[in-house]
Amino acid sequence: MVTSTFNTTKSEEIFAAAQKLMPGGVSSPVRAFKSVGGQPIVFDRVLGSYVWDVDGNKYIDYVGTWGPAICGHAHPEVIAALKDALDKGTSFGAPCFQENILAEMVIDAVPSIEMVRFVNSGTEACMSVLRLMRAFTGREKIIKFEGCYHGHADMFLVKAGSGVATLGLPDSPGVPKSTTTNTLTAPYNDLEAVKTLFEQHPDQIAGVILEPVVGNAGFIPPDAGFLEGLRLLTQDYGALLVFDEVMTGFRIAYGGAQEKFGVKPDLTTLGKVIGGGLPVGAYGGRKDIMSMVAPAGPMYQAGTLSGNPLAMTAGIKTLELLNKAGTYEYLDKITQKLAQGLLAAAKETGHEACGGSLSAMFGLFFTAGPVHNYEDAKKCDTNKFGRFHRGMLERGVYLAPSQFEAGFTSLAHTEEDIDRTLEIAREVMSRL
Repeated sequence: MVTSTFNTTKSEEIFAAAQKLMPGGVSSPVRAFKSVGGQPIVFDRVLGSYVWDVDGNKYIDYVGTWGPAICGHAHPEVIAALKDALDKGTSFGAPCFQENILAEMVIDAVPSIEMVRFVNSGTEACMSVLRLMRAFTGREKIIKFEGCYHGHADMFLVKAGSGVATLGLPDSPGVPKSTTTNTLTAPYNDLEAVKTLFEQHPDQIAGVILEPVVGNAGFIPPDAGFLEGLRLLTQDYGALLVFDEVMTGFRIAYGGAQEKFGVKPDLTTLGKVIGGGLPVGAYGGRKDIMSMVAPAGPMYQAGTLSGNPLAMTAGIKTLELLNKAGTYEYLDKITQKLAQGLLAAAKETGHEACGGSLSAMFGLFFTAGPVHNYEDAKKCDTNKFGRFHRGMLERGVYLAPSQFEAGFTSLAHTEEDIDRTLEIAREVMSRL
């Protein structure tokens, strides 16, 4: 029996005040716990695989600041490198040598990237790569997949996942229809639907963008042949293939999903891990395409804090830590143990569930499944997930506060962390 002494008085007071200061009391919607019930906890500090809230409660963390903390929170080597960098200043607004170092590391690691441009967020990276797709091809239409989230830029808020799915929102108010007219959508893992769109719009589609492994509609891996089929279709129709690896980059393999599955896109977006916990994004790809970007070419994109020395420093140290023998084998081992253990616990306690893992990324759906796309994901029991989430939280496990978000492990998670989590999960599931 796992006992709970859960008290969140200070969190409740802080969140109550926050709601008078910020929309919904948060700076990003999913944090508000709308889909899981109850009020969010307010963090005080983080270290390794753990987080502490302002009331002193300690949690095993499987959110990892939504992906960046793959080495563990506040890794001492990352913190030490940042402290040294801080003495030189926080932002230059000018070139710094750290940009070269991180750019070389990214180019060496990611198969599709020959040149890279640093930005400040995944949203900015995806917004920029969309402009680049259109500039390079001279076409305006793009294909995205239902439930895939590529940031909150207008043109992507069509059947988007992540917080849009979590909150049950329709395509966002404030987005003009004219902006999304050229955004075509298809179900993830449905190659025939993509083929039909190309047949209906020949010579009009600039490219296809997708999360190669969906993490913003829950964890959904690609079916066999799906990524390969997209590669062939885009080549046949003279369109570009873009992998949004903001989430999967350096997480499911050092070279991302494209290394894991052996499919090379034309362009790639990155974020999260490559900033080591600081705000960062990047897009890159073939040299002939990237040469379109100003000042080398005519496609304009800029950013005051892009390539700032702190984000570059944290990213460099994080990639150094990841690029060691056995890193991804360890991540795969502990994450498989967690994912399989959660499914076993659900079965033991009489709940229909499905899910899985890839390296340091995992998911659990309360539905018999299988889940191949967002439509399948929507069939899951979100009310049950909400109760499960709350039960885990009250017993010291912090999961993403949404059924439609993937979970993350880190190098800091231990076998003991996983065993403890599964013990708690069995206890909670027995009470659902």
